[in-house]
Amino acid sequence: MKICITSQGSSLDSQVDSRFGRCQYFILVDSDSLKFEAIENSNINQSGGAGIQSGQLVASKGIKAVLTGNVGPNAYQTLNAAGIAIYTGVSGSVKDAIEAYKLGKLKKTESPSVGSKFGMPGSNK
Repeated sequence: MKICITSQGSSLDSQVDSRFGRCQYFILVDSDSLKFEAIENSNINQSGGAGIQSGQLVASKGIKAVLTGNVGPNAYQTLNAAGIAIYTGVSGSVKDAIEAYKLGKLKKTESPSVGSKFGMPGSNK
């Protein structure tokens, strides 16, 4: 299955990024083969709409699940509408997150985990 992990770097050894819409990288992984592609997030410095645009990007890649630290309301709605399962509270390395997902240790998120401005420069909401 094709999953997406938000990441602070471009490798499986990178740390999970706590932000979805403004993460540094999206790591797109085949959870069976561990073949992956790292995509730099061009939405990181958007003044608004980063969650929606990031959600649309992920959805366009055929992703079935997103593993991240947090997801705001706009990103949640975009991913949920695309039928993508969302898992928040994920931390550690990308490789560890994939393993936890495969072992069923992550809990699917049923609502946004942060407010709409979380992750914006100068904002801790």
